Amino acid sequence: MTKVLIATDKPFAQVAVARICEIFETAGFEVVKLEKYSKKSELLDAVKDVDAMIVRSDIIDKEVLGAAPKLKIVVRAGAGYDNIDTTAASANGVCVMNTPGQNSNAVAELAIGLALYGVREFFSGNTGGELRGRTIGLHGYGYVARNVKRIARAFGMTPIVYTRYSKGQAASEGIEVTGSLEELYERSDIVSIHVPARGEHNKSVNIDILNHLKQGAIIVNTARKEVINEDDLCRFMETRKDVKYLSDIEPDCKAVFEEKFAGRYYFTPKKLGAQTEEANINAGIAAAEQIVAFILKGDETFRVNK
Repeated sequence: MTKVLIATDKPFAQVAVARICEIFETAGFEVVKLEKYSKKSELLDAVKDVDAMIVRSDIIDKEVLGAAPKLKIVVRAGAGYDNIDTTAASANGVCVMNTPGQNSNAVAELAIGLALYGVREFFSGNTGGELRGRTIGLHGYGYVARNVKRIARAFGMTPIVYTRYSKGQAASEGIEVTGSLEELYERSDIVSIHVPARGEHNKSVNIDILNHLKQGAIIVNTARKEVINEDDLCRFMETRKDVKYLSDIEPDCKAVFEEKFAGRYYFTPKKLGAQTEEANINAGIAAAEQIVAFILKGDETFRVNK
């Protein structure tokens, strides 16, 4: 019998767990759960005899993969999968998948919420501004950015985008694609970042790009902290006291922000973009369905490693 481990330091909502288990039990799979664990040794022990695994932000590194000789597939319930060592997974013959799009509305709503929080001066009682009439620049155009565009238009904003890989998609939806990342930052009142922490995107928001920001701009980052060159960001914000930075993940240089940039930043207490019950359920169900399709039919539609 196929054995599936749900390994979640941050557990799914109970309604999601119930539906996930139902999907596996219908397929004739055995389900085991490891929730709210505090030691890596617990995870290493739990993976030793499983065929498949669902994780959230849990770290699946070379050691974990090495401790799971029967493992065939691990699915990250969410879009980002930098918590999984895909190279080690490939070396061990393990398929890695994510669940793209399942939490995109949740992240998009938070991005707009952060933009609103910034433009209204952090609800401090000081006079702020409105989103209507402003240009929002989408740095990347995946599932989340497309939802940000939809919501932004409802606020009366003008979305523009810079993307290398989804130009046709953006054009088909009537959104202007800028000729360069520099142009996007020059023209945007609010920049919303939506690129993965991989390859060319790591530290792609650097001083050369930041120097193109217009007066009073707001940067919203619901992607990953790794896409920001934090040394450059701190240096830039010291000279450009008109710019605000809001994110759902604390930067490594948080102490610098606390010391020097009071009233110009906000970070959620933890990575919060996908933390809604709806996203929780959607991603968990998708992960379960993908595992069943892979085990029973060899379906590798959402595979992210080779």
